[in-house]
Amino acid sequence: MKANAFPIALGIIALAACTQPQPKPGFAAALPAPPPAPKVADGAIFDMAGGYAPLYTGHRAHAVGDPVTIVLTESMSTSKSAGSKSGRTGSIGVTPPVTGPLSFINPSSLNASGTTSFKGDGSANQSSTLAGEVSVTIVEVRSNGTALVRGEKRLLLSQGEEWVQVTGIVRLSDIDADNRIASSRVADARIEYSGNGAVGRASREGWLSKFFSAVSPF
Repeated sequence: MKANAFPIALGIIALAACTQPQPKPGFAAALPAPPPAPKVADGAIFDMAGGYAPLYTGHRAHAVGDPVTIVLTESMSTSKSAGSKSGRTGSIGVTPPVTGPLSFINPSSLNASGTTSFKGDGSANQSSTLAGEVSVTIVEVRSNGTALVRGEKRLLLSQGEEWVQVTGIVRLSDIDADNRIASSRVADARIEYSGNGAVGRASREGWLSKFFSAVSPF
């Protein structure tokens, strides 16, 4: 029986390992375009192929493969509340005749009334903050003065791995002289901060507990 229990335990361990989050692919650094073929010397003094940079841009990132530092300044806070209250009251009464075959009926026995009420309240609050810096590269330069940036930072720690993945669209004129831009100025931003390891695994609900929570009627 012990021999049969070992493969089961090994399968449970493998299943738990597979549920660990992993970094999404496709965030590798973009490489710059290959340099153009050398021109045949034509006697001109000025040659843009030699790495020309105008004075007003200098070394500011503007081409595919150039690094840009995204300063993460994300802070979100949401609050929502809802309430509902209703009530209804009704009554009915019949007075029997004082003479005749129905005179024996007690007047109070033909009176009825009913009351219903409902009151419900709900509220939800959530806040999140993300601060730091991550350097990405320009993947695509567009004709309207914007660029698609994408990149990631991975940290291999003693208790697991952590990563930050960022992608979005930036305006080249918003990049400062130090090639930095705030995350609040990144359009269509996708920012993911996650990790795995012993600490992350301990902070998540186990798969068996998730199963019983899903099938529990309470």
